[in-house]
This record gives sequence, structure tokens and C-alpha cells, in this order.
Amino acid sequence: VTTFEETPIMSTYSLAFTVSDFKSKTRHSGTIIHVSHKIKLHKITCRVCFITDQIALPDISVEAMENWGFISYQESGLLYDKSTASTFDQERVATLIAHELAHQWFGNLVTMRWWNDLWLNEGFATYMSYIGVQADGWDLRDLIVLRETQTAFQVDSLNSSHPLRLQENDIQTFSEITELFDDITYSKGAAVLRMLATFMTEDAFMRGIKMYLAKFEYKNTVYKDLLKCLQEIMTNVSHNDQETKEDLEGFMSTWIEQVGYPVITIITQTGETSQEHFLLKQTQGHEPHFQLQDKDEWLLANVNCAGFFRVNYDEENWNKLRMQLERYHHVIPIINRGQLIDDAFNIARAHRLNVTIALSLTKYLVNDTEYIPWESALKNLDHLILMFDRSEVYGPITKYLRNLITRLYDHFEEYTINGTVPEKHTDQYNQVNAISVACSNGLTKCITMAKSLFEDYKNGTNDIHPNLRKAIYCSAIASGDEYDWEFAWMEYQRATVAAEKDKLRYALSCTKEIWLLNRYLQYTIDSSKIRKMDMFSTINYIAKNVAGQPLAWDFVREHWSYITQEYGAGVVSLGSLLDAVTKRFSTEREQEEKNQGLAARALEQVIERTEANIKWVKENKQIVKDWFTGELSVN
Repeated sequence: VTTFEETPIMSTYSLAFTVSDFKSKTRHSGTIIHVSHKIKLHKITCRVCFITDQIALPDISVEAMENWGFISYQESGLLYDKSTASTFDQERVATLIAHELAHQWFGNLVTMRWWNDLWLNEGFATYMSYIGVQADGWDLRDLIVLRETQTAFQVDSLNSSHPLRLQENDIQTFSEITELFDDITYSKGAAVLRMLATFMTEDAFMRGIKMYLAKFEYKNTVYKDLLKCLQEIMTNVSHNDQETKEDLEGFMSTWIEQVGYPVITIITQTGETSQEHFLLKQTQGHEPHFQLQDKDEWLLANVNCAGFFRVNYDEENWNKLRMQLERYHHVIPIINRGQLIDDAFNIARAHRLNVTIALSLTKYLVNDTEYIPWESALKNLDHLILMFDRSEVYGPITKYLRNLITRLYDHFEEYTINGTVPEKHTDQYNQVNAISVACSNGLTKCITMAKSLFEDYKNGTNDIHPNLRKAIYCSAIASGDEYDWEFAWMEYQRATVAAEKDKLRYALSCTKEIWLLNRYLQYTIDSSKIRKMDMFSTINYIAKNVAGQPLAWDFVREHWSYITQEYGAGVVSLGSLLDAVTKRFSTEREQEEKNQGLAARALEQVIERTEANIKWVKENKQIVKDWFTGELSVN
């Protein structure tokens, strides 16, 4: 008979144990954390501390799981080798650990009453994954807008989205629970909590969190219990601003219990504003009035993107903002430079703004080297590529991107040639952007560089910096032949470090050879070649390739029964798989194919997105082509 020590009160879903031959390393620093690799992590301070075991498993379908005092990870989520780990790999380890440790308090110590409040657990843990590792010198706070807010905006603009919090009676089955593990729960949850923390001040917010954890430890709660603690903190703090005394429950209920988010439209000539549910029906809102004193003044709302809403302006103000960016962009905060671009493109996709205004905002980027504006632009331009890379519009887009990226590539070229990286964290990410975009859009010196470094690798010398390996491997294989692909496949099989295997696995999807892509797809259902946990992400990589997307779609349809049988129809990542293989869909024929036989519930958002793509492409194809062609003729 095996007996265990008595545990604290815990939810059944958070109980786990393992039997293994793994070796353990222990570090004592107030809180005891048993890990299989030494990780520097700043503690989330709380009066309740935990003995925490952390284990890296070779084959686990989720990135990590926050069981009580025992956190399991994919190998690349906990372990990294400095000789092969990129900045992103290291950041992923730190932020994932912070996310899972946050769950020891939010989820384990204090547990939601039912799954309809899952957003509070996952949203808080996601928020803390950016806040909890700030002391490492990484500028992550601003990245929450890029990675979480903008991600949530995309999904929450659909009719088929859902509120952060549903009614308890609406969440009763296993599939209904698993469907909640989505971008709304994680990304919108984090974005809304960031908005609340900004509204209160982060110090007051964290004091309220500690009060909540102390008051409800070993108990079940609903989200309003947290708001009451935060309200008490706000009431006890002296503020000059009367508005900060606003009832938090009333302030937050619409963000939490209603689907979607607003777009604020500002007409600067008259001072009028309006608020509408983005894409859908109009909702009530305050209508402040203002007056610009100077005809040359521009207005910028939602500074640093503190609020979870988009902002639209009249065309005159959009043009003034564009001219300011082109004249001296440093006046506008970095976050807002990125959000202006993201708002403009998505408002244009919603038929509320001429797409040429959004496109014109990208022109100033030749003089900006900051990551957030560039990443915002590239994500939205990538959507245009997905819509048009099978049409005659693709040529002008490619040439424009090549011209746009050249100066950024040159800015980082010395680092690239010397095998070094910039000191600034976000600059390291933008160096990768520069190489990926330059090579994929045909910048000759980039392709030559990538092929040369890959050739050295084939000859036994891999001097490619870990940050750049994914981009350079991909470029070399995309412009290479079957022998380059076979070499990368051999290296993938030989690699023992998970992060390096992942880079090679991604790069193998970059080939333009149809027969190699089909072979690679077949490998995904052979666990001796591709681990079962990597099947979905490998298919997603192949679908990102314009040559691989139709192959991946056909493969998923052909093997749908196998996929649902092996992974379960309610599996969390099933929706992301369907989204990846259908992202390019923008024709009626593709819509008809999509409606044939796959899981209707998982497809709902994908179908809605395709319908929007069809309408938008019909209305804007010629406009987009003319704009890019016109810019090329000027330059």
C-alpha cells in the first residue's frame, strides 16, 4: 500500500504525480523549487509559498500544466542550452515558468467556482508572464499589447466570439470547457486586466490581488470577489481624480460579460465622437467633445493602448498622423505607432476606412527601427499576402516589401555578418524580422548570406547565431534543393536539444518542392518521425507556405477521422489547426469545401472569417493592386 502525506485542500483537476527515472536539482531560495535545469526567475511574492517540482517531459501535448506544487512542461518550455537557444527560446522559458507559477496562487490556492471564470485564472497568469520577468532586463511590458491585445482584437471582432465570462449553465460538457482555452480567455483576459491595472495604478492593483488571495485562500470564488477586493483598495487610497472612485463592478462588467469591444470614432473637425461595437451593433457610450485649436494639430487617443478598444479618426486626422510619422515619428509613443497601424488595417478590413490610409502608414517605417511598429505592420501585411499571394497582386506587394525592408536589413547587417546580435531585447527580434522579410521577398544579398551560412553548416561549421537560425535555415531551404532539405531532416533527427529540433522542424516546411511537402505531411502521422505532440504545429508550418497550404488542407480533410480519434474532437489545439490550414481562404469554392463534413463547432469562427475575406477581397483587390503599383512607380 502506498500512502501519501496529507495535502492542503485542492481541486481534483490540479492533482498530479509522476513516476520516472529523472534526476532532480534543488535550489533553496525561500520558496523551494525542484527543477531539472537551473533557471533564474524572480519570485511572485505572496504570504503563501509552495514546494514546487518542475519537470520537463519528452512528449506532452500542452506547453505546460500547473498542477498543485508540480508543474510539467514540454522540454523546450523548461530547458534551454545557451549554445543553441535564441533570445525567444530563453524568453519563452522564463515567461512560461512565470505563467505556471502564477497559477499556484491564481487557480490552485484560490480556485474559480466553475469553468466559466477560467478567464480570470488564465488571464492573470498571462498578464503575470509579462510582469513577473521584468527584472531580467527584458522590455516585455509593452509586448503585451503586440502579443495579447492585438491577438484578442482579431478574434473578438467576430460574431462567433464569446464574452470573457459566460453563464455557468452554458459550460457543462467537456467540449464546452476545452473550447474556453482560447485567445479570448488568455489574451483578452490579460489585456482587460492590464487595462484595469492601468486604471487603478499597478501598485494598487497588486495590493488588491494580495488581499484577494489572502481572503479566499483554499476557497472557490467568482470574478466579482476579486473586484470587491480591488474596490476596497481603491476606496482606501486617496485620489485627486474623482473618476477613480467609479464603481469597479459597473466599470468592468461590460468588458467581462459582453462579447466584443468598441471602436471609438473621432471627427476632429467637429469634436464629435461615437462608440460602436466593432463590426456589430451600436452600443451606448460617453460622447466627450473637444476642439483642436490649430488646424495643423493632430489628435492621438488611447495613449499607450491602455484601453481595450480601437480608435478610428476622420481621414484628415489620419493623414496628419501619417505626416507626423513621416516627419518625426519619435513624437508618437512606440506602442501607439504600432497600434495606429494595427487599428488602421483592421478598421479597413471592417469596411470603415479606406485601405490606402492603412497602407500609407507603413511608408514611414523606412526610418523606424523599433520592433513593435514593424511587427504590427508585418502581421497586417502578412494578412494581405495570405489574401493575394495566389494572384497578380502578389508581385507588387513583394517589390514594395523588398524596398521597405532594405534599410532595416542594412541597419542590422553588421551584426548578422559578424554572428552577433544587438544588445536591446526588441532589437534582437527586429533583426530576425529584417532577415525573414528580406530573404522571403527576394533581397539578393540576404538570400546569398543565408545560403552561404547554411553551406558552412553543411560542411560542419554552424556559426549561425541561435537567434537567426530559424530564419536562415528557412531561407536556405526555400531557395535550395532536395539535398538541402535532406540535410536539414538528418540534422533534425540527430538534434538532442528540443529548441534546435523545433527550428529545424519549422525550416523543413519552407521548401517550395511539392513532393517534399507531401512527404513531410505524411511524416506527421508517423510518431517515429514526428512526435505526436508536434503533429499540429508541423501541419500549421506547412500551411503557412503558399505551396503547402492546399496540401495541408487536403491532408487534414483526408485524415480528419484519424485526427479526432487520436487527439479527441474537443482538443484545445484543434481550432488552431483548422484556422491555420484555412487562413488563405477567400473564394466561394473554398468556403464550400470548408463546409463539407468537418466539426461545425470548431469551424464556426473560421467560416465567419472566410466570409469576411471573400467580401473584402472582392471590394479591395484592385484598390490594393493600384496602391502598391503606384508606390513602385514613384520610387
